Amino acid sequence: MKIMVTGATGNVGREVVNLLLDEGETVVAITRNPATAGLPADAHMVAGDSSQPKTITSALSGVKAILVSPRAVGAATAELLSLAVEQGVERVVVLSAITVEYPVGERRFAEQFKAIEDAAKASGLHWTVLRNADFNSNSLAWAPQIRSAGVVRGAYGNAATSTIHERDIAAVAVRALTNSKRSGHSYVLTGPQSLTQYDRVRLIGEVIGKELIFEQISPEQVRKGMLAQGLPEEIPSRLLGSLADYAKQAGPSTTAVEEVLRRPALTFAEWAADHASAFRN
Repeated sequence: MKIMVTGATGNVGREVVNLLLDEGETVVAITRNPATAGLPADAHMVAGDSSQPKTITSALSGVKAILVSPRAVGAATAELLSLAVEQGVERVVVLSAITVEYPVGERRFAEQFKAIEDAAKASGLHWTVLRNADFNSNSLAWAPQIRSAGVVRGAYGNAATSTIHERDIAAVAVRALTNSKRSGHSYVLTGPQSLTQYDRVRLIGEVIGKELIFEQISPEQVRKGMLAQGLPEEIPSRLLGSLADYAKQAGPSTTAVEEVLRRPALTFAEWAADHASAFRN
């Protein structure tokens, strides 16, 4: 089956491409810059941007299922899926966020994901929605601090979430892309353990054999630091709003990954072991 993966070079998209190829599927990988994508040679790479659907219209020919990443806003998703229907696509899987079902932080961010979900449900395609917890891979942002000083500075150290391995999200996405059994369902995907930021830093230290410290600083210090790095305002707003709420009440944990994959969800420690080189000098 021919399957399109938008956001093919993202943390989840890249894993989806690899898993689909391993299963013998034909993959159309959408990326803004194929020359630097670093995807397997077996993937058919197409230069395009899902937030500008007409850039990838021609690549939809023969595609039967499509993975939609959060990069495309609701209006762009609706346009993309309308074009997909015209080209005979049958199925869509949407990467969404847990905040649609379990609100935290500023509501505007959850509403962006909800708009993407609504576009998929209204498209006429068989749809599956994956509402994901925070990615384990977000912890890679700590890598420079860990390598240089062994100290991670951040706000709300007690904020607790069941973060998820990108490989688990990808594996569930592949099941939904290749099997109609998952159509019409929304899944809340989390990791198996609720961990604070203190816990995650400690576990990374155990994996790399180095004592690490999480040093709590004010939210305003974090915001200023992120803006000084040139990040857009919405990044610290999204992060700090969520962390503030998770410090008051831990995020949810579900067994959806295990139910779909028939194996336990991967732990944060397993993720840290997979990415240990990023945290070592």
